[in-house]
Amino acid sequence: MKPHYLSPLLDPRSIAVIGASDTEGSVGEIVFANLRESGFVGRLYPVNCFHNTVQGIPSFAAIGAVPVPLDLAIITTPTDSLAHEVEACGRAGVKAVCIMSQDFVGTDAASRSLLDRLVALARQFGMRLLGPSVFGMARPASRLASANFQGKIQAGSLALVSQSSSVTSAIMDWAESHDIGFSSVVSLGTAADVDVGEVLDYLVADPKTKSILLYIEDLKDARIFMSAVRAAARSKPVMALKVGRYDEGARLGRTHSERLIGRDDVFDVALKRAGVLRLRSINQLFIAAQVLNGSYKTRGRRLAIITNGIGAGMMAVDRARDLHVELPKLSKETQAALHALLPPQSEVDNPVDVLGDASSERFRATTELVLRDPNIDGVLVVFTPQTGTDDLATAEAMIELRKTSEKPLLLAWIGGKKVEASRKLLAASHAAYFHTPEHAVEVFYSLASWQHNQQLLLQTASPLGEWEAPDIDTARMIIDSAVAGGRTVLDELESKAVLRAFHIPVTLTMRAATADDAVNAAMGMGLPVALKIDAVGITHKTDIDGVSLGLNSLVAVATEANRMLTRARNLLGEGMVRGLTVQPMHGKKSGRELMVGVTTDRAFGPVITFGSGGIAVEVFNDVKVALPPLNEYLANNLIRRTRVKNMLGAFRNQMPVDLDAVNHVLLRVSEMVCELPQIEQLDINPLVADEHGVIAVDARIIIGKANEGASRYGHMAIHPYPAQFIQITTLKNGLPLTLRPIRPEDAELLADFVAALSDESRYNRFMNTLKTLPQAMLARFTQIDYARELALVASVQGAKGEEIIGVARFTANPDKSSCEFAVVTSDQWQGKGLGSRLMEALFAAARDMRLNVIEGEVLSSNKTMLAFMKHLGFSIQPHPEDDGLKWVVKQLG
Repeated sequence: MKPHYLSPLLDPRSIAVIGASDTEGSVGEIVFANLRESGFVGRLYPVNCFHNTVQGIPSFAAIGAVPVPLDLAIITTPTDSLAHEVEACGRAGVKAVCIMSQDFVGTDAASRSLLDRLVALARQFGMRLLGPSVFGMARPASRLASANFQGKIQAGSLALVSQSSSVTSAIMDWAESHDIGFSSVVSLGTAADVDVGEVLDYLVADPKTKSILLYIEDLKDARIFMSAVRAAARSKPVMALKVGRYDEGARLGRTHSERLIGRDDVFDVALKRAGVLRLRSINQLFIAAQVLNGSYKTRGRRLAIITNGIGAGMMAVDRARDLHVELPKLSKETQAALHALLPPQSEVDNPVDVLGDASSERFRATTELVLRDPNIDGVLVVFTPQTGTDDLATAEAMIELRKTSEKPLLLAWIGGKKVEASRKLLAASHAAYFHTPEHAVEVFYSLASWQHNQQLLLQTASPLGEWEAPDIDTARMIIDSAVAGGRTVLDELESKAVLRAFHIPVTLTMRAATADDAVNAAMGMGLPVALKIDAVGITHKTDIDGVSLGLNSLVAVATEANRMLTRARNLLGEGMVRGLTVQPMHGKKSGRELMVGVTTDRAFGPVITFGSGGIAVEVFNDVKVALPPLNEYLANNLIRRTRVKNMLGAFRNQMPVDLDAVNHVLLRVSEMVCELPQIEQLDINPLVADEHGVIAVDARIIIGKANEGASRYGHMAIHPYPAQFIQITTLKNGLPLTLRPIRPEDAELLADFVAALSDESRYNRFMNTLKTLPQAMLARFTQIDYARELALVASVQGAKGEEIIGVARFTANPDKSSCEFAVVTSDQWQGKGLGSRLMEALFAAARDMRLNVIEGEVLSSNKTMLAFMKHLGFSIQPHPEDDGLKWVVKQLG
């Protein structure tokens, strides 16, 4: 794989600073001095048209005068010179530009016009552009400090990506005083070109980055962001602080889902689905930086509290109760050991009170016992300075204990001057220490939430499950007919027909143009019935008193029909009222009214909503959201997050609701939005559920035009599992063979496959003879983003079950100009046509998903395979680093 396309920007070998200066305090002076003092190992050139030397180094009058090709130019001159300098960089062949003009405002029309001009120039010359940013960037781990920051940025393994220069500077100032180091610090500023997702994508493969912090204000491209952040979160802890949580102004949506769901709700669930922990304050971000730097993890939500002051311990208990952090009882074995260790007055449940005079040895022995308890996932030690305590010795004991357990050990050192020295000791050892017990509990809650989000990240849902396939053609025909007629709203009958096509139970509904028609319909379907106004442009019938329920006689039907039609025509006009719809009452005496819907977020695309239905949907605002595609785990998680879930079980004389039926509707709606990109809004309200199942009583669908140039799932933030590429076929010897996209649960099978390969095969694929793939690499190979990557496995049924005998992988670089692909088969299956079969299936699928790009690299010594690739339409040339294995492959046409 060739170097990442952002390498000239984030890992440059040659830099010019345009506007480098000797003027103290100027951006040009600070940035150039930082680059020199950081020990940048590449070539560094000052550019200043007024001075022959800058900071003692010979300077050049213009960027074009620099005698060598440049990876990066940093522009620190005023805004009015930017267009000229960017164009000059392009003509000089500079690969990337970072704009750090201190007088750039960015909020007015003139600034936006200038940004458009700069981006156009960058595109013209094939450059990438970072900023405009007041702070700039730094790669301390690579000895690169191209930042407008007067302070020291230490090297470490934590990366920070921020959309605010002021927040970045504040974090760097805090980090300097807390001994926190960074692999990368990138302040995107206005992000005219390079955005969060692209920098994240670079950091995914950066070996110097072990964890990532994000500060986000808004997103330009949710698909790139989701793709990159999910890839990062699979192998590295990612935490994000998002500001701008509240939408301004009232929401006047056409459906309940659109009306009740804000952009922040969607962003929140997107981060969870990506395996990212969301932070709520700058203080949490500071704490997260401290904890991430120590690589703390927890496998669950069960916390134990140890304290030498019961009052301080109860502060932690109260905060744990607020956050629903579990405080389980310690095991009988642990309690017995604590009874033997501690004074008789001590409490040995949870929290554990070691008493005010606890020595460092009493703290150490108690903590060691509790860390070993199988009922506990993490331990919080709350220390208060009292007579008989030794804060330094206790801190040293905790530092040593931390090395002996994988469980997080959090330390709340309460006090001021008396514990100042021990706090410094804890900071120097990168222990997770806090000034208050509440903060420590919040961090444990965050760690547990992050672990839960990692489970959401693992979920790979297919758009079409292994059940009765929907009638997609009928649904598309209904939608296409409405679009052709210039309509954006499907009426109730059309909406229910689409639901029926996806096997969602709906009530029988008939049209009635007159009161007589309504009576005839009621006679046919049986009483009692409900009447609803059918009018153009009315999405909420109750707004015009357009619903009448529980009509038990034909006289009542006729009377209500006449009244409703007369009222609607007076309010809306004769031409707007089509008539009525008639449907039987659902008859579910113990039915609970639910709402299932869809809304479309401008960044993340379709979003599924679920909550209380009927009129309660807007009264109680009990609606939660999830990003499709869903599987059973995700659908159940969506239900569990609502308050109405408490009504779905048995209570009083009510039987529990058939949750499988509710789940079924959510999964079918997920299929619907995957396969029908025209659906912009949907309401099923009420969806009535009882012990016998569910039925959609009312439905409304709002549609738009699909993007004709988009791929099949281009409208979605998360690409579904591409089940359409599953093939059941046979090998030449007649043995059944399955070709299918890889899944996260294939990790163990893939490990077995790699272990069985010969040393030569492993070296050809991984440029390494390792027999066992590291866990991070297994996750990377099995938990993939199908929007830009595809891996097919060939499997057979062996003596121990399914066995992988071949893997084909196609990965498109985010710049969409190059790719990597590889095919590996078990040694015993080589030469039997398996590799050719996999390669053919791989490129057919890549073309179908519009992943194919024009250039890639292949590792192969198999002449038959290379000949087959030529047959598929590729030119093949030896790689410049020719070792007989690498080949450059270009697609023809």
